[in-house]
Order: sequence, then C-alpha cells, then structure tokens
Amino acid sequence: MASSTILSRKMIKLLSPTPPSLRHHNLSFMDCINLPQYSPFAFFYPKPENYNKNQISQILENSLSKVLSSYYPFAGQIKDNNTYVDCDDTGAEYLNVKINCSMSEILNNPCNDVADVVFQQDLPWCSALNRSPVVVQLSHFDCGGIAVSACVSHKIADGYSLFKFFNDWGTTARHVDFKPSPQFNASTFFPLMDGGSNIMSIKFSPESQRLVSRMYNFSSSNLTRLKNSITGIQNPTRVELATALIHKCGATASMENNLGLFKPSLMSQVINLRPLIPLDTIGNATCVYSTIAMTENEIELSNYVAQIQKVKQQVRNELKNLDMNQIAPYTLEKMKGIVDMMEKDIFDIYLSSSLCNFGLYNKTNFGWGRPIKITHPKCPMKKCIMLFDDPSEEGIDVLITLPEDEMSIFQKDKELLEFASPTVESIK
Repeated sequence: MASSTILSRKMIKLLSPTPPSLRHHNLSFMDCINLPQYSPFAFFYPKPENYNKNQISQILENSLSKVLSSYYPFAGQIKDNNTYVDCDDTGAEYLNVKINCSMSEILNNPCNDVADVVFQQDLPWCSALNRSPVVVQLSHFDCGGIAVSACVSHKIADGYSLFKFFNDWGTTARHVDFKPSPQFNASTFFPLMDGGSNIMSIKFSPESQRLVSRMYNFSSSNLTRLKNSITGIQNPTRVELATALIHKCGATASMENNLGLFKPSLMSQVINLRPLIPLDTIGNATCVYSTIAMTENEIELSNYVAQIQKVKQQVRNELKNLDMNQIAPYTLEKMKGIVDMMEKDIFDIYLSSSLCNFGLYNKTNFGWGRPIKITHPKCPMKKCIMLFDDPSEEGIDVLITLPEDEMSIFQKDKELLEFASPTVESIK
C-alpha cells in the first residue's frame, strides 16, 4: 500500500476579507438536516508540462485564496448547533503531500480503496465540526503526476454546489480577472423549521465484514447497447440505464449470498431542486425519492427503469406544483419515509447519487489541462452507488461499495461485465 509524507501544511486565508455585514451566514433548513460530514473528491492529472512542484502549489494556493473570498462561508466555522456559519476568515486547510508510488499504481488498481491515499488520513466522511469546512490536499506522485483532492463539509454544500466551487476555483486559476458569483441565500428559500433536527440521527449498526469499493465504466457504445437490450421504455437516460443495471446486479449478488432468498430492495436517489431555486444558490438543495422492488421480477431492467422514470417524473411534477414555502416540508416527508424504512430493516437499502452532466472534466482545469480521472474514496455505508461522467463525458463511471462477500459475487456477474468494465487507466 502506498504511503504518504506531508511536505507542508498551512491555512489558506482569503485574499479579500469578508465584510462585517456578511460574517453571519444562516444555514438553511436543507443544510441543517444534513450530516456534518466531509464530502471527498479527487482529481488526477498527468505530469503537468512546464510547471514545477512549487509553481503548481503556488497556483493552487493563490487561486484558492482568491475564490474563497467569494465562497467566504467555506472559510468560516460552523456554530450554534449547526445553524449558522461564523464567516471569520479562518481559511481552508491546505496540505502538500508526497506519495511514494506512481499514479498508475493507484488508478490501475481494481480496488478503489487505494484512492484514499490522496486524502488526509481518516478525514473523508468524518465530522467536519470544529475544523475548517474545506480541506485541500495536493499530492505529488513519483511519476510526476498529481492529484488535487478536497473535502468539503456537507453542511454547507451539496454535489452541485461543490462542483460549482471546483469550477470557479479552476477558472480563477486560469483567468486573473474572473470573479465568481455564488449566492449564499438558500436560507431565504428554505428557512429553519421544526421536525427535521433529528432526521439524520439514524444509527447504523457496525458492519460485520469489510466494505469494498469498485469502479466500473459504461462506455457510450455499451450504454447504447444496453438501451437497445430493453423494451417498452421511452428514451431512458444513461443514468437511468446504468443505475438500474448496477442495482439489479447488486440485488442478485445479495440474493445469491442469502442462499437464493430475495429480500425486497429499496433504492434512494437524489433530485437537484435547481432551477426551482436559482442556479447560483450555494448550499443543500436536493430532494430524495425511492424505488422499490418487492420481487425478483421487479429488478429486471425494463421493469426497474420504467419505475425509476415514473417515480422521478411524479416527484418532479409534485415539486413544480408546490409553493416555495412547501418544498422544504415536502422534502422532509420524503426523507423521513426513507429513514423509517431503513430503521425497520424490511428492505435491502441502496443509496444512489448522480454527479453526471456537470461537465466536471472540462471545468476542473487549473491551467495544466483536464483531469484524467475524477474519483471518490470508499463510502463507509454499504450499498452506496455514485455515478460520474467518464473522461469522454459521454459514458459513465460508477463507484459502488458493497460488503466484501457480496462484491466477490457482484464483480463476476455476466450481465454486468457485458455492459461495464472495471475501470483502470493507462498512465506512463
């Protein structure tokens, strides 16, 4: 296993101090019901030409200082039982790290667990309370390749907000005169309300075995073949297709591991509430919905894709017909329903989230080109599914975390391997 050595650690301060009038940033209801854990992402780049290590770090530090002036709550401290951010310009933690292996040893490893090395040890998924909401690590590999990883508190950003931040950071690094325009006004759309403070206090029992993560790629051509293999479905999206197949193969592995007995399966997915609220609004603004398979027949692709489409469209229609002040209560009820089912242990629970269609590969360019891989460390919760655009931005990379015994069955699934391949990169 690759090891790392910290070369330097510092706090990156804001280039422009936060005005006193903006120092108190109220968290929205959506922010408050989220766990205070870090959301971690890593961007891998081949050896930057015409830049040495000091220049690379200086570009990242200077641009981070500048972009934080616009994203000032990201450099503050979460206070008062997680209801507001004291935008006191504490800054973001920044680490410069040496990794004692080549990048290919990380990206060519079929087990995604090894990607954890580009994050500060034990930081991903842990509590972001009492420390900076943003922690960045620049990792230098023996081959000259680099990784830029960031952990951002889920209390202040959902996936959309996170990647708007990355986009603005990259654009700031490339263009001196660029000024981001994030709006920290989510609390005006989703003010605090009763009934949600304990929604995420559900306790998960310790796993009896190790969890394992694997990344699979659905190429554009394989997604087309997968689409053509199912009938009776009108214009399924690539996310719907990939999600349904991963879920089916996961449920099949679970059944085989359970002596052939099928346990009803529930998959929770996420909808972005933008543009019901403005696209520039930073914070948490998502709604969850769930699809259920009570029998083995219901996990078949045509049946499950049809259900995903139906439920998702139903939720979108209901959201469109709500007044703005009704959206938060509606979202709370959806979340409560899923949490209640998780606590009753009736279903095999899958948690799925898509970060596709954000244009991440083109937008996370700090001046030395696009990343060759964007990834996520292993999720501490079993049966978690994350979907990303692949480098072509036409295919999909899927990161799935399963118990080790189920993963050993899952990764041999013939239908999975017909349409998806374990993701590795060829890096010189």
